[in-house]
Amino acid sequence: MIINPVTTKPHILEEIVLHKKQEVAQMRRELPLIALQKQLTAAPAVRNFLAALQESPSKPSLIAEVKKASPSRGLLRDDFDPVAIAQAYERGGAACLSVLTDQKFFQGSFDNLRNIRKHVALPLLCKEFIIDLYQIYLARTAGADAVLLIAAILPDETLQDFLRVIHELGMKALVEVHTLAELDRVLKLDDIRLVGINNRNLQNFTVNLEVTQNLLTQRQAQLRSYGITVVSESGLYTSEDLSFVAEAGARAVLIGESLVKQTEIQKAVRSLLQRGNRA
Repeated sequence: MIINPVTTKPHILEEIVLHKKQEVAQMRRELPLIALQKQLTAAPAVRNFLAALQESPSKPSLIAEVKKASPSRGLLRDDFDPVAIAQAYERGGAACLSVLTDQKFFQGSFDNLRNIRKHVALPLLCKEFIIDLYQIYLARTAGADAVLLIAAILPDETLQDFLRVIHELGMKALVEVHTLAELDRVLKLDDIRLVGINNRNLQNFTVNLEVTQNLLTQRQAQLRSYGITVVSESGLYTSEDLSFVAEAGARAVLIGESLVKQTEIQKAVRSLLQRGNRA
């Protein structure tokens, strides 16, 4: 079940991380961490991201992504209005939202996250390439209820430290893996609650839904015994795709591109979820 591969610049993930280090250094100079932490008192109340996924009537539950562009696909929508898209997702029946905040590669922003937080009630995931604690505090001050951590770019000790801070702030961490080796690393960490299996290879951007199936086939028992909720990410377009990963054991899906490009987003979300539930 391989989605058409796309070609892009090799090792794009390395390029993103290198730029992210420079970006965070600049943010720290403009607003020191201590000053940023003081803004936490004015942050919106935390919503329970994990509970929203677990309690959603849709099976699998949907994390709908507000995404303007990507390195592999380019601009996804000309008339991009992040708040309007988020509201359409909410009306359509999404359980949670994911908001891209990377500016250079995905044309996102933390301002989008802040504005969406003001206009929707659903829990929000900050979709960012987190490499520094600073970004976690920034996500919380902007209204995030969950933060993405990518195992491929973070060593185990850093992952554990970031998990601790995220949970101390009341948020949830969606820890993303792509390979069995990454999943095994993550399963050794303390207090893992949410694991995302990315069907997209972040080195060459090819997509294969069988990544979710293969990893869950090999570690389903362990994930269940730990009470971990699994989210399948990338390459999901149809109700058949949702059924495929749900049957493999995914409790939720994260979908951006195939929904954000729709003319009538609310209708597209509702239709996808209804057909998925029937399947």
